[in-house]
Amino acid sequence: MAVRDRDVTDAAAAAARWQGNSLSDMRRRMVDRVATGLCWLATVLVLLMLFSILFVLVRNGIGGLRWATLVHVTAPPGQGGGLANAIAGSLIQTGLAVLIGAPVGLLVGIYLAEFTATDGRLINLVRFVSDLLLSAPSILVGLFIYMIVVVPTGHFSGMAGALALSMLVVPVVVRTTEDMLRLVPLSMREAAIALGAPRWRVIVMVCLRAARDGVATGILLALARVSGETAPLLFTSLGNMNWSVSPAVPMASLPVTIYQYAGAAYDDWTALAWTGALLITAGILMINITVRLGLGRNRK
Repeated sequence: MAVRDRDVTDAAAAAARWQGNSLSDMRRRMVDRVATGLCWLATVLVLLMLFSILFVLVRNGIGGLRWATLVHVTAPPGQGGGLANAIAGSLIQTGLAVLIGAPVGLLVGIYLAEFTATDGRLINLVRFVSDLLLSAPSILVGLFIYMIVVVPTGHFSGMAGALALSMLVVPVVVRTTEDMLRLVPLSMREAAIALGAPRWRVIVMVCLRAARDGVATGILLALARVSGETAPLLFTSLGNMNWSVSPAVPMASLPVTIYQYAGAAYDDWTALAWTGALLITAGILMINITVRLGLGRNRK
């Protein structure tokens, strides 16, 4: 009789545990579905915002996308001007900024990721300065270059604009390079060192090759950030209504031209502002797609 009572008690306890486990599983599945639904909702909202921005840009800017827009310089209202000088100025200043800032950011990121055994205070100081530049408003960077380059020389220039943009490129490349290099497994470094490779070759031929996708993405993020910056260029390159490709003189740019034309009372200038915004967005999109395809082909 005692054995039967004990069996009944054990069966009841097992049933209670099973019911508790079942309720716990149902709770976990419910939480999982709610979290998954929220993730899908956030994804849909972000995609809707992105597509709405693209739709507005295409709707308002496609009308001004003509051959004359690409070959004619900016002109007074009603004279059929284009954006040729602004496009050329943006390409030159952005290209110079990436050429100046990307190597510096790459070297600093390598130092922070690969030379952690050195003075920790210096490492922390460099990382702090990089984070400070990453979060600094772009207008402060423009004012800084204005004070140290424009004021001493006495004139605005495209090179001053490129220097201001390069200061925005550096921290983005530093952060991405450091993070990507830290993801490279330590066993890859140890294997290369065991084969007798010097440290610089291990970093260049092993670590950077393994992290090249992330490093390239960081450079693209920096390029995307500086391509639409307006405030630094207002204090440095200023703008130019005429054709100019010399970095030593004031130079036009698409962001500054968009800023000047968007608030104008002339319909043709407003249309050119929308067209310029569409060109910037399309250019960044094409660069990202091209590099992604190239990196995918290299991985294969």
